[in-house]
Amino acid sequence: MSMCHTLELADRLQFADLTVTPTDLLLSKLQVYETNERDLKDAAALLLDCSIDDDYIASLLSRDWGWWRTVTEVLDRLEAYVDGLELQLRSTLQVRIDALRSRIHAEPKSRRWKLRARVGDRMAWYQLPEDDHAAEAWESDSRLRPPQA
Repeated sequence: MSMCHTLELADRLQFADLTVTPTDLLLSKLQVYETNERDLKDAAALLLDCSIDDDYIASLLSRDWGWWRTVTEVLDRLEAYVDGLELQLRSTLQVRIDALRSRIHAEPKSRRWKLRARVGDRMAWYQLPEDDHAAEAWESDSRLRPPQA
């Protein structure tokens, strides 16, 4: 799955019968740099209602500074979004966000991560979905075009 970052799902499909795991769905929401309210609602719902593999997320982010940078920023946005919810939901979500953030922070970072962190925000770390060549590939793939009348 490729949006702002690439989420490799081939090895992960074995963990759920008919769909991707809630953890992978959460990552699909947290990888979107330009989040909207729907993304934040979806992420909040997943954190509230599903078992999330914090260890897997921390491991993934420890190897890729760009992923880490996007997810931690989106978690900040999610935290701000949660502030507008009723107290019980806000409290539960804050605990889940804090636990995930702590686990991400505690995971030892790879050498590649540390080298990329030195560059920081001076170089783009994500790709907007419309920036890639997917649209061109979509348009050029004749199988994806409607039949000519």
